[in-house]
Amino acid sequence: MTSWQPTPALVRACLLALGGVTAGVVLGQEVMVVLAAPFVVVAAMGLAARPRTAPRVTARLDHHRLHEGQGSTSRLDVDDLAGVEHVTRVAGVAPHVATSPPYGAVGALVDDGLPTLRFSPRRWGRRDLGSERVGLTSAWAGWRWGPLDLPRHGLSVLPQTAPYDSRAEVPQPDGLVGRHRSRRLGGGTEFEGIRPFATGDRLKRITWPVSLRTGELHVITTRAEQDAGVWLVVDGLRDIGVSGGVDGAASTLDLTVRAAAALAEHHVRTGDRVGLLVVAADGTRVPLGAGPRHLHRLHGTLARVRTEARSVPPERLDLGAGAGSVVHVLSPMLFTPLVTATASLQRSGASVIVVDTLGEAMSAGTDRLALPSLAARMQRIERDDRLRRLAGLGTPVVPWRGPGTLDTVLHLLARRAQVPKVRA
Repeated sequence: MTSWQPTPALVRACLLALGGVTAGVVLGQEVMVVLAAPFVVVAAMGLAARPRTAPRVTARLDHHRLHEGQGSTSRLDVDDLAGVEHVTRVAGVAPHVATSPPYGAVGALVDDGLPTLRFSPRRWGRRDLGSERVGLTSAWAGWRWGPLDLPRHGLSVLPQTAPYDSRAEVPQPDGLVGRHRSRRLGGGTEFEGIRPFATGDRLKRITWPVSLRTGELHVITTRAEQDAGVWLVVDGLRDIGVSGGVDGAASTLDLTVRAAAALAEHHVRTGDRVGLLVVAADGTRVPLGAGPRHLHRLHGTLARVRTEARSVPPERLDLGAGAGSVVHVLSPMLFTPLVTATASLQRSGASVIVVDTLGEAMSAGTDRLALPSLAARMQRIERDDRLRRLAGLGTPVVPWRGPGTLDTVLHLLARRAQVPKVRA
């Protein structure tokens, strides 16, 4: 309804006023006229307050791209408020979206400002807000415009980066410049040793205390600092468990996506080049890159991860990663082909780390003899056996625990990379 229509209150006031006055005149009862007088006033004021123009109403969001847990405000724009006294808004319920006021219904007088609705997405992904209806009421509640169905709005919700920080360096940095110590000497800041002066050495590298003590010129040597190529392999084949949003329990896909977002942000801010491969039906791939714009692209790709029943685990992960690259495989490791593909990636020479994102999704229920509990226990036993065999091939498996999850593993891989390799 996009025109002004009389409200039931105005219709009742008009009928009671007309009936009371008519009955008082016909029956000669002045008391009937006196009783109908208030309704006559209300009906007259309501009819006189009829707005003359039909307004144009639109709604807009302050922000269309948010992180989990953040909020955005929906505001109304009305081009003509002449004769309008009250505005009412009612928004439908949308999954994983918190609304304020809680039930999505709000009204306000025009003199107090147009009412607003606040939305806060509680889970990453594409979130469509519920349908919204708007109604306008004139003075004396005599005329009503609407309710009008407004177009739906959508939010692009980026995953919340789980708290993560690491002081460990990547095992084999292979870039040009960065913050990781290289195995080769260069013009970095990390002290390596002191050696006699040679032709071509910079004069600022001369260490005068040692040179005066030995009688010969000596220089300080340092290690070069390089960046690394880091690949994130995200398992989007299945989502085990029920997601409670950012405030509740996390499913396996929630843990995987949030951990990948945290690792991507950490490595990009460190100066590394980061790439992404989503193991799903569409197989989205983001090449190596660096910088804030690339991080924004990575988060946007993670927010679009979807699980599909037709997804098939790959037999091989074709990343094109070199021997100095670091590959983080974030997965609950429930499929044997994905475990085989990870093992083949390890044999190619890359430093592969499996980040276990199963969490508590397959914890046994209260009845350990029930069929679902038995099936979950059997599947977990098979999964643990796959992970043991994977660890036996030299691929570390680490459960995701937030800050410092990969420190020990990266230190061990860096130490392994420094051991001389003997080729047959």
